[in-house]
Amino acid sequence: MLNFRVDGKLALVTGSSRGIGLAIATALAESGADIIGVSSKLEPSGSTLEKAIIKAGKKFYAYQCDLSKRDSVYSFLEKVKADHSRIDILINNAGHILRNPVAEHPDEYWDTIININLNAQFILARDIGKRMIEQGSGKIVFTCSLLSFQGGVTVPGYAASKGAIASLLKAFANEWAKFGVNVNGVAPGYIATDNTAQLREDKERNTAILARIPANRWGTPEDMAGAFVFLSSPASDYMNGSIITVDGGWMGR
Repeated sequence: MLNFRVDGKLALVTGSSRGIGLAIATALAESGADIIGVSSKLEPSGSTLEKAIIKAGKKFYAYQCDLSKRDSVYSFLEKVKADHSRIDILINNAGHILRNPVAEHPDEYWDTIININLNAQFILARDIGKRMIEQGSGKIVFTCSLLSFQGGVTVPGYAASKGAIASLLKAFANEWAKFGVNVNGVAPGYIATDNTAQLREDKERNTAILARIPANRWGTPEDMAGAFVFLSSPASDYMNGSIITVDGGWMGR
C-alpha cells in the first residue's frame, strides 16, 4: 500500500504564515509531521499557523527571516540548524511579486524578487540539503508557478525567478537523487491569495482568467496541499526533478 504519511518527520515550510504556505504546513501536520514555520513576520506564539499545528497534535517551532536579505538568511540557517539536528522535509514556498510594466520595472523590484524567490531558495536548499545527504534521505519541494512555463504580464522579475526555479530543482535532483534526496516542485495555477488580489479585483482580467480555466474557478490554498504532501511522503520516492501542475486545467487548455 502506498504511504502518504509523514509521521515522525520534521518539515520546514517557508512563507507559512498565510495562504498556500499555511495550507501546506497544516496538511503536513495533519499527515504526521512536526512543523518549523518560517516567515518574515511570524509571531513567536499565538499565530494562526501555530494554532493549526497544535490542533493537529504536532510540535511547532516559529522563526522569523527576511528572505530578501542574505545576512538574514544565513543567520536563520545558523540558528535553525543549531536548534534541530535533523530536518526531513524542506518546503521552499516563500515568494513575492511586484507588478510594473517591463519598460518601467525598477532595479529595486527586480533585486527584491530575485533575492526572495531565487537566491534565498537556492541557499536554503543547498545548506539544508547537505544535512539530508548526510542523513541519507530527505524531501525538498519548491513552489513553482504557471510562470515557470509562461512569461506573464508586468511581472518580469517574478517570471524570471519562477522559470529559474524550474531549472534549479532539476539541477539539484540530478546530483542528489543518488543520495536518497528527492527534489521536486509544485506549480500552482491561479490561486485566491494576497498575491493575486489585484488580478481578482480587475474585472476584465478576472473574467479572462476564469474563461481559460476548465474548472471555472480560482483555486484555494487548500487545493495545493495534497500535491505537497505527496511529494513529501514515501509515495514519491521515485520522483526526481518533476513539477506537478495544480491549476484547474489551465496548462492543458
